[in-house]
This record gives sequence, structure tokens and C-alpha cells, in this order.
Amino acid sequence: MNATQTAALQSFVAGAAGARTAHIVALHQLSGGAVQENWLLDVRIDGGAFDGELHAVLRCDSPSSGVSASLSRAQEFALLRVAYAAGVTVPEPLWLGDDAALIGRPFFIMRRVGGTAAAHVLVRHPHPGLAERLGAELARIHALRPPQPQLEFLPLPDGAPALHTLTRHRAFLDSVPRAYPALEWGMRWLQRHAPPRGDIVLCHRDFRTGNYMVDAQGLTAILDWEFAGWSDPLEDIGWFFARCWRFGADRLEAGGIGTREDFVRGYTAQSGRAVDAAAVRYWEVMAHLTWAVICVQQAARGVAEDALLLQLTGHIVPELEWEILAMTEDD
Repeated sequence: MNATQTAALQSFVAGAAGARTAHIVALHQLSGGAVQENWLLDVRIDGGAFDGELHAVLRCDSPSSGVSASLSRAQEFALLRVAYAAGVTVPEPLWLGDDAALIGRPFFIMRRVGGTAAAHVLVRHPHPGLAERLGAELARIHALRPPQPQLEFLPLPDGAPALHTLTRHRAFLDSVPRAYPALEWGMRWLQRHAPPRGDIVLCHRDFRTGNYMVDAQGLTAILDWEFAGWSDPLEDIGWFFARCWRFGADRLEAGGIGTREDFVRGYTAQSGRAVDAAAVRYWEVMAHLTWAVICVQQAARGVAEDALLLQLTGHIVPELEWEILAMTEDD
């Protein structure tokens, strides 16, 4: 950020905090964030309720258009506020910067938490009890059900959530010039086996290793809510169990950090609901299809922006196609 944007950000924080002044001590972009950007933000605040040193994260749009299914920063901020109030372990949402002119992009500021979200680290040294804790955390998210006045921007699916998702994926794949026969097969299989509409809950829709933070004591935050929406609760569980999110630790089927049984134990204890293993398998197939579609979108974005990392995302698609075929070959 340039000097003008930094000065505007200082004035914004001072006003939002009800302080006399706010001086930015540190501001630099953090690694990760293929869809959005995260910036470390340390501010010395003089006066008001936040008097002293504030350690925060500024989350803003990436310079590109991003992924079409991603929520806006104002919507993600609203989700964080609802989740925080419900006792979900998320960073405390502080202030929404809804005037994009301040730094050139919409943003919000949340309190910074400690730990790491690096998936390759977390699967190499799984924290004891983490899978069970994450199961309980997901159950707290799923306890949020419509209507939620602060979340009126989230559309309710018409009919079965699985069919709603497939309609969106089919529309996208029909719009791209290249054919993806294995993904078409996967969509057809998912269409034929789609579960009927059941409970509709708030789903994180990217609940996986890499999107939560852990320190020496355990879980510190659930991150990255930009894809959240109303859906079948098993969508989140299938996403967490999917092989593509185990980061090579395939024997630990719950996100590469624990067993399915550990995760389900935590979920069931918190929610009071049993988890149908056969029904979860359907959503694991859906997870691989959804991630494949996102990879195609990201690769196209990478070509448009001449961004090598995003272009390389496209090379994940064959691996996901193989997994879809392997999971559905006995149909």
C-alpha cells in the first residue's frame, strides 16, 4: 500500500476505534490467500476502548475479480460477526471498511490470532484431539439456521442443495471451450444419486485443513468464510473428509489430522445428531467435483492475469477426475 492509502487507513482506524490518533507500526501482506488478500496490521492507538497496541489482520479483495462464488468482504464480515456471537472459534471481527476508496478495495479488520494454518505442517504433526475439536466446532456452525436477519444476503437453495450446486457447476462447464468428460460423468452420477432436501444449516463450504489455525494449545480460529452459505450439513463433512484435502496424509481421513471416528465423535457430542457415513460419501464425490471446477476457474484466471501459481492449479484437475472415477466406478 502506498503512503496515501496508509494515511487513510490510520484515519479510518482512529475513527472506528473512537481514538485520538492511530499510528500504523507494521503493515505487510501475508502469504496465502489465492482468492482474497490478508495483511498483517499492527497499530498503536491513542485513546478510546482500544488504547494501546492492536495486533490485527486486514482482509481485502484481491486485485482481480476472484472466484464468482466468493462473497463480498461486507458479507464475510457479517458472517464472522454472527459466528463470533454464536461462540464459534473465529477471529474477533472489528471494523468494516465499506468505502473502497480508502485503500482502493473493500476490506475489514479482525483481531489477529496466533498459530499456523499451513496444511503441510499440520498434517505432519497432528495436534492431539484436534479432529474431535474441529467436529464440535463444525457442529456449532451448523447450529445456525435460517432465518438469520444479519445473513439475509445468503440465498436459500430451491429444492435439494446438491441439485442447486450441480446446476451451478454445469452452467460453468458448459461455458468453457474445453471438454471435461470425467467431470461430466461425475455430475451425472451426482445428479442420479442426489439426496433429497433435508436440514438446511449454515455451511462454511471450505471447512478443511489449511483454513483453520492451531498453536501449541490447539485450535485458535476457523478462517476464510468467503464461500459460506445455506446447505446440507453433510456438505461440510464430506469436504473435510475428501482425499484432496488430506495433503498426502491419506491414512488420516479427517483432513489428514485425525480419524473419521474422532471427528464424528466431536460433531455428534456437540450437535446431538448422528452422521450417516454412506451419505457423507456422496458429498465427498461432490467435494472433488467442486474443487475441480474451482481449479478450472483459477487456471483461467491465471492465464488472464499471467499468474503462474493460479495457472498451475489447473494441473490438479486430472488428479481430481481420477478420484471421482475411482469413487463412482462400481455404479
